Amino acid sequence: MSNIGKQPINLPDNIEVKISSSNVIVKGKLGELEMSYNPRIKIKNSDNLLEVIRNSNKREDRELHGLYRALLNNMIQGVSIGFSKELKLVGVGYSVEKKGDYILINVGFSHPIYLQIPDGITIDIPDTTTVVVKGANKQNVGDIAAKIRSIRVPEPYKGKGIKYSDERIRRKAGKVVGGAVG
Repeated sequence: MSNIGKQPINLPDNIEVKISSSNVIVKGKLGELEMSYNPRIKIKNSDNLLEVIRNSNKREDRELHGLYRALLNNMIQGVSIGFSKELKLVGVGYSVEKKGDYILINVGFSHPIYLQIPDGITIDIPDTTTVVVKGANKQNVGDIAAKIRSIRVPEPYKGKGIKYSDERIRRKAGKVVGGAVG
């Protein structure tokens, strides 16, 4: 058995789960998430416990077993407490501000970068060099955070760029300027 897949998922009180033949809908205080799943896997809800059950012991079934259990757990965690990623802008003159449905990012280019905030995602800007991406869907939060980071990836010499708050940038030594030995 999959070590992840065989663990049941405890449902909090404020979470509602609807299971159909190939679809799962999870509702909570932060929204509603929907996922379709492979018919080789069965999802059972009993006594506020969700269990993922596989049909056979084939390799594909074992892979799907742990996958769908993890996806369901992320859905339940997302609609109950949510997910967030924090990004920092490091560099002289680098800034970010929110303008309606867009964020305006200045990171050393000749023009500012406008990025539209998608539905289901909220972006908080506590100060001019910090961006916090929040949402119920873990994949969407990670995608938007990665898209913001890709605007100016941190470089290894001065460490300038957009980085995750918990990311460590490996720094390189620059060129050594010295007299030629001859």
